[in-house]
Amino acid sequence: MKMRNLIVAFWMSLCTWGCSEDAFLSQNNPNSITPATYWKTFEDFDAALNTVYGALQFNSISGEFIAYEMVRGDLAGTEVWYPHYPFTEFTVTDATEHVQNKWNEAYVGIFRANQVLDKLKHTDTHSLSAEEVSQVEAQARFLRAFFYFELVYAYNGAVIHTTMVEDPQEFNKPFASKAQVLEEVILVDLAFAKEHLPTLWSTTQDKGRVTWGAATAMLGKIALYEQQWAVAEAYFKEIIDSGIYRLTVDIQDNFSAENEFNEESIFEVTFSDALKPGAPGATVDDHQYETAGEATSLISQLSPLSAGGFNTVLPSYYLHELMVYDEMDPANPVNIGFTYSQRMHASIVPVDYDNDYYQEPAGSKTGWAYGQSSYVKKHTNWYDKKLEDAQLRSGINWRHIRYADVLLMYAEAVLEGKGDVNTAIQYIDQVRSRAGVITLQSYMENNGGQFPALHRSVQVHGAHQWVSPTVETVRTHLRKVERPLELCFEGHRWKDLVRWGIVKEVLTDLRADEVWRFDNFEAIQEIPPLRIKERIRPDFAVATDNYDAQTHDYYPIPTNEKQINTALSN
Repeated sequence: MKMRNLIVAFWMSLCTWGCSEDAFLSQNNPNSITPATYWKTFEDFDAALNTVYGALQFNSISGEFIAYEMVRGDLAGTEVWYPHYPFTEFTVTDATEHVQNKWNEAYVGIFRANQVLDKLKHTDTHSLSAEEVSQVEAQARFLRAFFYFELVYAYNGAVIHTTMVEDPQEFNKPFASKAQVLEEVILVDLAFAKEHLPTLWSTTQDKGRVTWGAATAMLGKIALYEQQWAVAEAYFKEIIDSGIYRLTVDIQDNFSAENEFNEESIFEVTFSDALKPGAPGATVDDHQYETAGEATSLISQLSPLSAGGFNTVLPSYYLHELMVYDEMDPANPVNIGFTYSQRMHASIVPVDYDNDYYQEPAGSKTGWAYGQSSYVKKHTNWYDKKLEDAQLRSGINWRHIRYADVLLMYAEAVLEGKGDVNTAIQYIDQVRSRAGVITLQSYMENNGGQFPALHRSVQVHGAHQWVSPTVETVRTHLRKVERPLELCFEGHRWKDLVRWGIVKEVLTDLRADEVWRFDNFEAIQEIPPLRIKERIRPDFAVATDNYDAQTHDYYPIPTNEKQINTALSN
């Protein structure tokens, strides 16, 4: 009887639906969200703005695939069986996955920012106050500028879109030079953001939002990159004098999940390994009502096999030696109980490491073979886990700009713009002092006014030479010692090498060191400071011969973009 009633009900429902099909299809769903019903309230705009923030999480912007960029240059290598190897040997093409993904992901962020800005400008019926309009616009314009920054310093230009595309033909636009994109979009957007963003947000829920400091730092960074020294100096000094930021006591707080959005953080992208359990770290859920709510899988590329990762990014011997000779100040109590500096402890891990690593003391954890003298520590969970998450989920935020970088960029600006060696050393030493290492000033006071040229390998060339402080020697220290020691694996190195025009120089020098190690391997095998076993890893063998500045300083325009945009084929 029950089954018969169900059958009757089924046929009656079919009949009823058929008789009123036209009326049914013409009904509006009162629960659906449409352009006509959306873009009315501050909450609508804020939710849409969150999707722009969400694009920061994309793997080629702040996630796993920035590892492709870490292996370019002088601070890291990788193995030939990893897809990252073409980035070390300069054989990437316009069809290489990361080359296409970075472009596409940046434009997703730009599209979302343009949508918010377009609706903010052209929707007359929204209920936002003038202050709310300014708040939303400033954030959207900062984010749009940032995505364009990622494009112009990766591809040496971009296709400019600052409005919503309504006609498909509007996608066919020519490639604009770096200078044009800076002038027409990036600098204008950042100036607006600087004027209208708050110095701090008032609630903890808003910690991930961009601020006046982020906009000011970006303006200073671009001025520095474009060698506008006085302009860069002024922007960085504003940040320094604001009193908002300072160096953390513990440098490790900048690379872990334990003290995020700290006093050193200026622009930080949020990740969480607690939200969306079950989703692999590489999956970007990109939910519009959450500001950066997903985990990052960058740990998969950085942590070693023995800790559940793939050790794709391998510190170069050059970086390892820099860390070894980052000489600790015996008077600084932060160094008690350590063999190596705090920067070594927070950044890379040799076989004879200090304290525990993934809850195992030195000598217990396997690895450090087949030419691997050290592994990456930064951005991994070595400090509180035995192994990385099996689904490669990590909640460690990615810091795009921190105060230590601002101090070093300020030192560079005054050095290059004014030749002011003393001020440059003063700000370099602020960073060195926090790291617990001997300052340049201290070296000079105790060594006849000289400091060691720490960029040259002791293993290859013998004891460090001592040099007097000049524009040239302090420049070399900034470029080849201080910035790599402080900022390795933070997304700056390749851009630095390119803007300084020294890629060929550093590759050639490190290839010569590499050849010496090949020729003298029996004498140095398993010998401190690097303790290399089994072989010399050939990080620069192919790169040095292949590199050509005109071809390799920037990525090519992706092939999929050239196929879609007919204006790029001319």
